[in-house]
Amino acid sequence: MTGHVRIATAEGIARITIDNPPLNLLGAPVRRGLAAALEAAGRNPAVQVIVLAAAGATWPAGADIHEFGKPAEGPALGEICAAVAQSRKPVIAALHGTVLGGGLELALAAALRLAEPGTALGLPEVTLGLLPGAGGTQRLPRLVGAKAALGLLLSGLPVAARRAAEIGLVDMVTEGGAEAAAEALARTFVAGGAELPTAAERAEGRSLDPEAWLAAVAAARAGLGPARLPAPARIIDCVEAALLLPEDEGFAYERTAFGDLVETPEAAALSHAFLAERRAARQDDLGAAAARQIARAGILGTGEVAAELAVALMALGIDVTLVGQDGQSLSAGLARVAALLEREVAGGRLSAAGRRAEWAQIAGGLDPADLATADLILLAGADAAAGAGLRRIAGVARPGAVIAVCARALSARAPGLDPAAAGFGRAADLAGIALPPLPGARLLEIVTLPATAPEVTATLAALAAHMGRQGVRTFDGRSLGARVFAAGRQAADLMVEAGASPYGVDRALKDYGFAAGLYEMVDRAGLGAAGGPAGGQAGARDAGFAAAIAATGRAGRATGGGYYRWPEGADGPEEDREVLTLIGSERRGRGIVPRRVTAPEIRARVLAAMANAGAELIETGAARCPSDIDVAMMAGWGFPRWKGGPMQVADALGLLALRKELRDHARDGEAVWQPAALFDEMIKNGLRFSDLNVS
Repeated sequence: MTGHVRIATAEGIARITIDNPPLNLLGAPVRRGLAAALEAAGRNPAVQVIVLAAAGATWPAGADIHEFGKPAEGPALGEICAAVAQSRKPVIAALHGTVLGGGLELALAAALRLAEPGTALGLPEVTLGLLPGAGGTQRLPRLVGAKAALGLLLSGLPVAARRAAEIGLVDMVTEGGAEAAAEALARTFVAGGAELPTAAERAEGRSLDPEAWLAAVAAARAGLGPARLPAPARIIDCVEAALLLPEDEGFAYERTAFGDLVETPEAAALSHAFLAERRAARQDDLGAAAARQIARAGILGTGEVAAELAVALMALGIDVTLVGQDGQSLSAGLARVAALLEREVAGGRLSAAGRRAEWAQIAGGLDPADLATADLILLAGADAAAGAGLRRIAGVARPGAVIAVCARALSARAPGLDPAAAGFGRAADLAGIALPPLPGARLLEIVTLPATAPEVTATLAALAAHMGRQGVRTFDGRSLGARVFAAGRQAADLMVEAGASPYGVDRALKDYGFAAGLYEMVDRAGLGAAGGPAGGQAGARDAGFAAAIAATGRAGRATGGGYYRWPEGADGPEEDREVLTLIGSERRGRGIVPRRVTAPEIRARVLAAMANAGAELIETGAARCPSDIDVAMMAGWGFPRWKGGPMQVADALGLLALRKELRDHARDGEAVWQPAALFDEMIKNGLRFSDLNVS
């Protein structure tokens, strides 16, 4: 045994307890301890039954993802699960908390599973581009049937204990504690009052319906469509193998499939994304700084950003006061809030009663003095970034109130938080919130300056987490995502100037996996809000056509047209031939002969520009680490998660190769592709961007 696993033997029962806080992850020390404990219980003639439990808040919540990509340390989790399943003495698993991934695979190997009511059980490996590799794809369908198993395996979503009992995943939901119930059942068995088959005996006694099994497999395959990731298809293959192959061969098939997936770039990117999001959520540098309590919030402004934040705050039980410039703007702002609440009801995310309760939490006003009692004041009006909003509330905000300048994305150009802070006497209480233009995006950037108090940063980070948003910090008053996006847009503008169309650029990036094209997002943000025609890059050249398009009155989605037409009631934007005519006219006016620009060239140049912008943000200290940039782009700007973000893509390509590519692109003198100085230093020292990530 190790310090992570305890065994106690009494009354014919071996109680094996996993104790590896906080999540009891099944790392190598835990696996070694389990192997030793199971062996000791197996050879002890006094032991008749084994209770397998976990200390603390949860059963093992999975394998230790930090072990992925490193030399394997034995014993493997599959060996531990096999030892449990093959034990001649019945093993009862007492489950509580989150039973996920390898933790559920361990439980599946037991003869019986007892779960407390709050337990959640799931196999999320598909979200990491993987499949369960310790028998999960074999034991689960044999236990619950192929259809239910495929639902769990392909969604990666957990199920509650009672639903798990309905499908046969757990044998009993216990009200008085799973471990106590397991021990009571074990004592009854030792006393001869209960029959407990081993896992192997239970498996032999199950009857399978091959026809239903194969029908479920066929339906799952048909539902895949043009899948971008290899894991779902391999999961279906493994479930099929659980029916068609002998048990040992099925486990071997699963191990091979798991090993193949571990080596895929998609799995590497998804594992990077998972760890990057956890890293971004940690605020270790804030020390003991505590978040301030927020019971009341005030919002100066009535536009889309104000309404979005008001609804998010009300969902947390925070009272909100919305302050408009005049009665008309206030009425429009409250109508936006009401429409968002109605959308939540229509989507099944909020009940009618919940809508009424939240609506009761909002009040309106026309005087900034109405914000005097607010613990949090959000400046979400058009004048916020210019500092006018701060001047309006300077004498109103109570001491200790958190004050945040909010925008759809604090500009990639100069007007960020810094100019707004000029002359404001409470810089320690001031920060910013930047929201991306993409609908449904989870990102909330916490924009700070050196004077921002740690407690203010901690408060906004806590709010982001409570809202279910991915918080990312930036340290120089401007949005990380907006600047990386602006670099990609500058590269795209140059490709359009050379001969591509905005729609060809967007198709190339969406084919790569972006949730939306660059020009679609420019339209959503508004042509005047996306950093200007040149994207806001230092030394960037205006490609010309963006200003020509804006001069026609096309301001983006809000006006019904930008790069695209946005017909009212349509499912999405439509291509506009007039825009292509304008671009062609601009080319002719500049003497540019259009050339063929391929989709691979578009993707290579845009991704290189984004990675180069990210390197500059690291170099200047605007970003804490490269993975924060990746998280911002994945959570907010549509970058495909299975690619891992621009800095992960740069690492996968190799920094030496990327620098060469940038130099090749920069031969025409365009600043967006001039390699950041950081590349030379990193290449000289043999570093990758991942080496710069905070621990």
